[in-house]
Amino acid sequence: MARAFNGEKLVIASHNPGKVREIGELLAPFGVEVISAGDLDLPEPVEDGTTFIANAEIKALAAAKAANLPALADDSGLCVHGLDNDPGVYSARWAGPEKDFTVAMQKIEEALNEADTEDRSAHFACALTLAWPDGHMESFEGQVQGTMTWPPSGAKGFGYDPTFMPNGHDITFADMLPEQKHAMSHRANAFKKLVAACFNGA
Repeated sequence: MARAFNGEKLVIASHNPGKVREIGELLAPFGVEVISAGDLDLPEPVEDGTTFIANAEIKALAAAKAANLPALADDSGLCVHGLDNDPGVYSARWAGPEKDFTVAMQKIEEALNEADTEDRSAHFACALTLAWPDGHMESFEGQVQGTMTWPPSGAKGFGYDPTFMPNGHDITFADMLPEQKHAMSHRANAFKKLVAACFNGA
């Protein structure tokens, strides 16, 4: 039985404004006050895990202990099947120290062109970890399948969204309204599991 979240305030363990905004929108129906790790000036821990869940747990636990509040962390990334699931857990690092995803998207396109493959299928993966200051953690994973497209399209979303077209759609995540993306995204799929387990099935 998962531990239920029954607090009023939750730290989003991220310094990524796009990610904080998206998680905040998903949490809005539950009346939870959210504050980001960036707003609290919390240090960013070293993400040296080899899986999405390991990195989410590192971030959630560090924020929960530093803020003395429950904290929710997301670790997510793009897995391109024709590139042996790269960039995967290193998705943010492909954007470099400036977090320039225009560069990262170009790298993926160049790598696909150089690879001896016609496989442009990919999936976004997301791990969500809810941690408490006493060290207890609950973790959940979600995915969404799609195809890499070029050139980038759309100005909504963030990260690799302009080059990811989810299966069954002819527009990218960055072309979609937030509510469209929230209905199907990897983060939304993981979030549904989190809510069912930790928010009393609300």
